[in-house]
Amino acid sequence: MVTGDNIYTAKAIALECGILQREDTIEKYAIIEGREFRNFSEEERLEIVDKICVMGRSSPTDKLFLVQALRKKGHVVAVTGDGTNDAPALHEADIGLSMGIQGTEVAKESSDIIILDDNFASVVKVVRWGRSVYANIQKFIQFQLTVNVAALSINFVAAVSSGDVPLTAVQLLWVNLIMDTLGALALATEAPTDHLMNRPPVGRREPLITNIMWRNLIVQAFYQVIVLLVLTFKGNDILNLKDDSTARANKVRNTVIFNAFVFCQIFNEFNSRKPDQVNIFRGLRSSHLFVGIISFTLVLQVLIVEFAGKIASTTPLNWKKWITCIVIGFISWPLAAIVKLIPVPERPFLDYFRLKKPRRKSSSEHRSKSDRKTEVNGGQDHHMEMT
Repeated sequence: MVTGDNIYTAKAIALECGILQREDTIEKYAIIEGREFRNFSEEERLEIVDKICVMGRSSPTDKLFLVQALRKKGHVVAVTGDGTNDAPALHEADIGLSMGIQGTEVAKESSDIIILDDNFASVVKVVRWGRSVYANIQKFIQFQLTVNVAALSINFVAAVSSGDVPLTAVQLLWVNLIMDTLGALALATEAPTDHLMNRPPVGRREPLITNIMWRNLIVQAFYQVIVLLVLTFKGNDILNLKDDSTARANKVRNTVIFNAFVFCQIFNEFNSRKPDQVNIFRGLRSSHLFVGIISFTLVLQVLIVEFAGKIASTTPLNWKKWITCIVIGFISWPLAAIVKLIPVPERPFLDYFRLKKPRRKSSSEHRSKSDRKTEVNGGQDHHMEMT
């Protein structure tokens, strides 16, 4: 809390609000006057800035120095204010929040967000929804990458080995339609949950695709690729299609592969709702749009397989093959639950594949090296003179 009031009033209000605890009053620099902070050098400010809880008798310059010191320490700084003297700090902060009713025009112009009702509880709602949007983007990226990696791997391996691809262009177009458009609507419209507020803030340099996402993505894509490649090369034997003609058997096998692939994505869409939680059904009743999109996708998939054979290169399947496709997709649920129990390292996944940059030699090393060359050259010149 940074205020222009005297230090005793600031201390009393901070204790009442919970900004300051009784034990904090003993710690040095927990309560400080603006003049004292202003008189410190820049290096001294950086040393004590993390200890400050309350600053009284502060000027606009003191608030600005405080924000600058916090940002130099690597913190993401948010400032709330309503007066003209708060404008420099509001402008300097990463996020400036001004009051919509009591705030001055100068403060509003210097801020990034205006709290229209002057209620600090609105800040919590802002953070809640901001984290929700960020988390929903991550869910969709994880889901979409799984689809693309699996589809690309299946078609590439099949094309290289046999010269034929199990997923046709129309089928891939349908997969991209339901996964891009409908998948984005289903995952991006998830409402914020209390679980999001228990997470630590996302760092400035933290990657968008986290280690948890990489873990889920790799395992699900690997499972889909292995199962569907087995169906590609051994599907005629597994599905008991030996008695059928080669053309008929291949068409049924490719339809099963396509249908199983779509069901894998439908079941995996539930997994993507909760990337770091085992219970993927929590809050599902309130996600009406998600349930509606999944139901709509299922209906369209049945219609495409059973009635759109000429367009999608499919053939109607009997109930046994439908159950086979559903079971293949269903296995992704217990698989995801087991995988989520595996801990992930804190170091970002992609850092393991980055080459270390060669260390640049310092100017002192260059100088010492040139000095040694000069000494050697000097010795050689002296030897020549003697000779």
